[in-house]
Amino acid sequence: MKDFPQLGFGTYKLEDRDECVSAVTTALDVGYRSIDTAQMYNNEEYVGEALAESDVDIDDVFVATKLKPENLGYDDAIQTARESADKLGVDTIDLLYVHWPLDAYDDEETLSALDELYEEGLIANIGLSNFRPDQLESAIEKLDAPVFAHQVEMHPLLPQEELLALADEYDHHLVAYSPIARNEVAENDTIVEIAEKHEVSPAQVSLAWVLAKGATAIPKAATPDHIRDNFAALELELSDEDIAAIDDIETDHRIVDFDEAPWNRV
Repeated sequence: MKDFPQLGFGTYKLEDRDECVSAVTTALDVGYRSIDTAQMYNNEEYVGEALAESDVDIDDVFVATKLKPENLGYDDAIQTARESADKLGVDTIDLLYVHWPLDAYDDEETLSALDELYEEGLIANIGLSNFRPDQLESAIEKLDAPVFAHQVEMHPLLPQEELLALADEYDHHLVAYSPIARNEVAENDTIVEIAEKHEVSPAQVSLAWVLAKGATAIPKAATPDHIRDNFAALELELSDEDIAAIDDIETDHRIVDFDEAPWNRV
């Protein structure tokens, strides 16, 4: 089984072919070995092109994608997962997520499809994304295969302590999207002060904090400078004092939020 790097490269909003291929190949050149995409991003084919063009062996890259909410019925999940593998140019998708438990999501049909895809080897690991704690525990109970990862928004302004605890309890990875809060961390005095102390960017501080919590971060970036800056977070070691100061930030701020989101439908 492939290693799952703790820092991956996100491809949200990279819908232009040239921009996406350039960003992904740059990320691989810089050292990223985990690429995260989704059917909703409309760029799986471009990610596949980048993987094919890169000098990095595709067998050394952990590739994850996600099923659209409207593709969560049994037949649609099976069919579109195969289409995603073809677009990505892989025989096996390393990690396939349910992107949102919305629209066509049905715990019996959707989870049965994931188990089938896992059993036949089209996917190596099952992931869930944006599940409430109760939905997460229910899915874990109903799946035959183990849940490998749960992907949610997580950053110093939304620390996700309950989901971190559940990841530890059920032995899966908590994967953080928007791990720099779309750079809103650069407006937080505590994070800016820590960044200045270490002579790094606030984004690196935010990413290092996510990694220190034991979560996996998948920042998105388009330009070479931002791609390199984010990757440099692996070299930043925050002190216990730094982490405690960030933990003390009094906020609970979501970047991705809408009326139909699972946490707004309790």
